[in-house]
Parts: sequence; structure tokens; C-alpha cells
Amino acid sequence: MLALRPNCECCDRDLPPDSADALICSFECTWCRDCAETRLGGICPNCGGELVRRPVRPAAKLAAYPASTDRKHRPERCAGVAA
Repeated sequence: MLALRPNCECCDRDLPPDSADALICSFECTWCRDCAETRLGGICPNCGGELVRRPVRPAAKLAAYPASTDRKHRPERCAGVAA
């Protein structure tokens, strides 16, 4: 099950579980659309994988399967990366 991490690893922007601006790679590294497009060129700097839109978990399922609260803010991972 996806962790639905709460923030962009690059800029630390909040990305709630229903955000259409959250992108992930196959390892669930999480980025906001702005960083993914303008700084990362659609490629995860951690694994080199493609960044795709993170699915939205239906609100009715969030109570039983809540989103992660574990924030990962690693701006050094996107420093110097350009689209």
C-alpha cells in the first residue's frame, strides 16, 4: 500500500493525500509537481526513475488506511538538478 507521504522532498511543500500535485517514483519518493517539472525534469534524483502522478486514496479509506506523517525533506537531493 502506498505511504502517501505528506510533503515534497525537495521544497517541503505540504502534499495532502488528495493532492493532484503529488508525484512519485516506483520507490515512493515524493515530489510536488513544480519541483518535478522545473528542477527534476520528471526524473527522481534518488533512483533515476520516472515521476508519475500519485494516486488519490478515496476519503472513505483514509480512516482505516491513513496517509503517512513521516516527512522527508532532503533538498540536497535536488540541488543542482535542472530540467
